[in-house]
Amino acid sequence: MQELRRAREEGDRARRQIEQLEKENQRLEEENKRLRKELETAQRASRRQAAPFSRGKTTSQPKRPGRKSGAAHGPHHQRPIPDHVDEEVHVSAPAQCPACGGPLIVERVESQYQEEIVRRTWVRRFHVPVCRCGQCEQRVQGRHPLQTSDALGAAAVQIGPEAVTLGVLMNKSLGLPHADAAAILRRGFGLTMSRSGICRAIQRVARKAEATWHALRDAAQHSRLAHIDETGWKVEAQLRWLWAVVTEQVTFCDILPGRGFAEAAAILGPEYAGWLIHDGWAVYYKFLRAAHQSCVAHLIRRCRDLAEVATPAAARFPLAVKQLFEEGLALRDRYLEQKISLHGLWTATGRLEAQLDRLLARTYREPANRRLAKHLRHERPYLFTFLYCPGLVDATNNLAERVMRILVVIRKNWGGNRTGNGARAQAILTSVLCTARQQDKDVFELLVDLLRSPQPKLLDLLPAEAGVIAESIRAKSAAETDLKVETLPAGVDIPLPSMLPPPGNPCLFSSA
Repeated sequence: MQELRRAREEGDRARRQIEQLEKENQRLEEENKRLRKELETAQRASRRQAAPFSRGKTTSQPKRPGRKSGAAHGPHHQRPIPDHVDEEVHVSAPAQCPACGGPLIVERVESQYQEEIVRRTWVRRFHVPVCRCGQCEQRVQGRHPLQTSDALGAAAVQIGPEAVTLGVLMNKSLGLPHADAAAILRRGFGLTMSRSGICRAIQRVARKAEATWHALRDAAQHSRLAHIDETGWKVEAQLRWLWAVVTEQVTFCDILPGRGFAEAAAILGPEYAGWLIHDGWAVYYKFLRAAHQSCVAHLIRRCRDLAEVATPAAARFPLAVKQLFEEGLALRDRYLEQKISLHGLWTATGRLEAQLDRLLARTYREPANRRLAKHLRHERPYLFTFLYCPGLVDATNNLAERVMRILVVIRKNWGGNRTGNGARAQAILTSVLCTARQQDKDVFELLVDLLRSPQPKLLDLLPAEAGVIAESIRAKSAAETDLKVETLPAGVDIPLPSMLPPPGNPCLFSSA
């Protein structure tokens, strides 16, 4: 009986332990589900459009919004006094004191300025003389510098160049749809335009700027350094690819059907021999004559994302790679600040490369780490080009990424282009607008001058080394009324990037 009682007690104790283990297991499963749900929520939030502006749950006692008062406010700023005055308004003094009704004595007169826009449509009427040659009976008519077209009759009522340029900027630079641009012109300035009217006006501007677009492509092909990137685009609801090439002075964009080397070579040329900075897409390495730099920012971001979801043991490899690239960026900054010599820079670069080679020589169990190691082995010759060419080659593809960021915002607003002509106009005007912004040129004045030009002309956006080519094309534009520039004239002596020193030769650079 004692043994039976003891066996029953042991059985009860074992059952209680099993129940406790089951409760602990259930608690761990619930905790696991909660953590997985939080991880999925965080991953979805990072990809959501409003994620950068979301702060999650608000605190119970938030800080007071706005600038601080007193000395903690910082420097105060105010609008500068305008350099000119278009209208003088004299304010009459009150008749009597509003408090007691007594007479008022004027002590001084202060000035107040108001900067305002004129909300009206300015209508010009041109009296155009239509003549007939007395000898050959050819019809000839006059043209004023403010005119944008010689059309008469049914097309005599036209939209001015400044209104058209404003519509172009609202649609192509700010990303507003045609209907919204038409609504702003109607409500803001009393100018009635339809969506189709703005669309056709944008097409006319693109046709006039097409010669400049071709010249920008040729300037990009002859540049010594180029950033290149691509993103998805929709044309007629079909997937296309918008390519962007950013050089030191120009930006060229084109919308092409594919994402392969044929499309990239159509922009830069298959024999491009300058420095090419990109995100590591395999297609770019088919430019065999170019010197490559793989974007370090992409790799740092990839390593950081891997480390966040990996186990502590698996996160060691991406964190070590991330630290190497960050040390390389810090090393570049130290050289540019003249804290180390060029010999010291290259010596430290060799140590970084040796550390990376030791990391890549290992075998990793995690599939994500194996994929990262495989990618880095392929990118190995192109990771530290920016340290062998300090101050010449950028470490990241930030220039092209910033252009893409603007285009992605536009794509989110109205989804792409409905026709092939619209896609071509998008590429032309985006190239012109981005290049003008890059060179700090007044794009409004450039487009207005282009619309008022009676003959096709090149905008003043070409780099200095292409000045000879620009003059040649301008001379040809003056002689031919139907000029369509496909390529730049041959036989012009331009320093090609292939004539520049290779980036890996240390003796060609100095610390000066």
